[in-house]
Amino acid sequence: MDKRTKKKIILAAALLLLAGCANQLPPSGGDVDRIPPEIVEVYPEDGTTNYDEDYFEIEFSEYVNKRSFKDALFISPFVEGKLDYSWTGTTVTVEFEDGLKENTTYTVTVGTDVVDRNNSNRMVSAFTFTFSTGNQIDKNAISGRVYSNDREGVLIFAYKLDEDADSLLNRKPDYVSQTGNDGTFQLSGLASADYRLFAVKDQFRDLIYDLDQDKIGVPSGDIHLSGNDTLVTGVNFKLFQPDTSAPRLMKGILTDERHLLLTVSEQPDPSVITPDNFYLIDSTENKKYSITYAFNKLNKKDEIVLVTGSAPPVDNVVYLFANVLKDTIGNKIFNDYVSIIVSDKPDTTAPLIGKTLPPNNSTAIDFENAVFKFYFDDAFVKDDIQRNITFSDTLGKGVPFKIDFENDAALVVKPLKKLKPDKDYIIKIDFSAFKDMDGNSVDSVYEYKFKTISGLDFTGVEGTMLDLDFNKNPVLVLENTEKQNLIYKLPLSEEKFSFGRIEAGKYSLWCFYDENKNNRYDYGWPQPIKFSERFSVYSDTLKLKERWTVTDVIFQFK
Repeated sequence: MDKRTKKKIILAAALLLLAGCANQLPPSGGDVDRIPPEIVEVYPEDGTTNYDEDYFEIEFSEYVNKRSFKDALFISPFVEGKLDYSWTGTTVTVEFEDGLKENTTYTVTVGTDVVDRNNSNRMVSAFTFTFSTGNQIDKNAISGRVYSNDREGVLIFAYKLDEDADSLLNRKPDYVSQTGNDGTFQLSGLASADYRLFAVKDQFRDLIYDLDQDKIGVPSGDIHLSGNDTLVTGVNFKLFQPDTSAPRLMKGILTDERHLLLTVSEQPDPSVITPDNFYLIDSTENKKYSITYAFNKLNKKDEIVLVTGSAPPVDNVVYLFANVLKDTIGNKIFNDYVSIIVSDKPDTTAPLIGKTLPPNNSTAIDFENAVFKFYFDDAFVKDDIQRNITFSDTLGKGVPFKIDFENDAALVVKPLKKLKPDKDYIIKIDFSAFKDMDGNSVDSVYEYKFKTISGLDFTGVEGTMLDLDFNKNPVLVLENTEKQNLIYKLPLSEEKFSFGRIEAGKYSLWCFYDENKNNRYDYGWPQPIKFSERFSVYSDTLKLKERWTVTDVIFQFK
């Protein structure tokens, strides 16, 4: 009698005993179940060799959702044949309809998608066990972590590099694992070979990467496993959503005889939002109209406002052309166009400020390297602007400054000297000097007020980097975990590092090799492969307090 038959007899007897206890129900009420399910026993045992059965069994600590178990079960190497599932209480038997291959190590992973039946609590971490149909177990393993806000339940696809490497993602992987709640993973029972790994947020759970649907993490290189007891650690991924489509012109309408509101399929790169990149064609009269101003509409990244010197007749057929459209990652399209609805409505609205950075009445402006940006709702003529702006403290003492223009509707004011700490300032802008194409303006003065910080509230962090290759241009990144855009970067040329003048808060610390020297982390590309830049993350979150510098941080690049 084999072990499976014995277990079934014992379970059947237990069920008969329970049936004799009439109407035994769990007590009602009580605390909500927050205990996640666990795997308490497996058959065969982890590490079993010469296994000659065609099934395995898993016993859970409580009743689990059967569908969630199917979705969370991964067997490596991938099994093509059908799997049969049978449940007895909290134990599931999984049978291989076509049997198992000879002399093969199988790794069974139950991922964190498993939830209990009582309250849908998820397993905390993936569970893995191995067995072999031969006389030895492949003991090679790879471990690492996925870093993403969406890291729970990410699948790790591992492919043997024994075919066209640029077609791997077109098929199911040879080995699969799943990340735990903290993004960690481990692939076990790997044979000696060369491997390529990807981290995939597999939306359809079909084990096939879908470029249009799935986020992916691209490796920084391939992995070579030799011998039979090799462990490779520190294989890290950052997830991203690849974008292969260039921006397209979707709709254009002249809201008046000067202003054309243009809708784009996605946010275009700011470098293409220039007047000379666009023009109008009146196909009725075969006439071309140039664009005088171009800028992003306030708070609308996918909308562009164009201002034309003159407009075509309202009854003519008119098209707007873009010489080139490009998104922020470089996808391009040339000579795109869209039909335009023409208007003969006069432009009577004057330019006004719709947004400022930092916001008006801010009370925590850094007195060093301060920059103030004023975004108008319309383009304005840039002649004779600076003399209509004043910058002073509240006692009337003037501050020397210069102006610049981020685009045709955005004014930038920069003080030419360091401001004083813990002091109130005011920037006054005379709107009468800000005239649009038709000379519209308003006779009023806009006041922008702010206060500088005392300078005593800063924090900092100092430490030492270990095992860095300085020939690969390492960049250290201090990133606030609560404020998305609060990031400090520090190129490294020596082991010692120091961040000063840091806003207090909680921070993650990580480092990457900026090998292309563009001062940003590159995620790579899945297919054809472009490896990502290698990175490492400091193990602890840094809690940086005001007026206190954290010292002696030891960061080993792994």
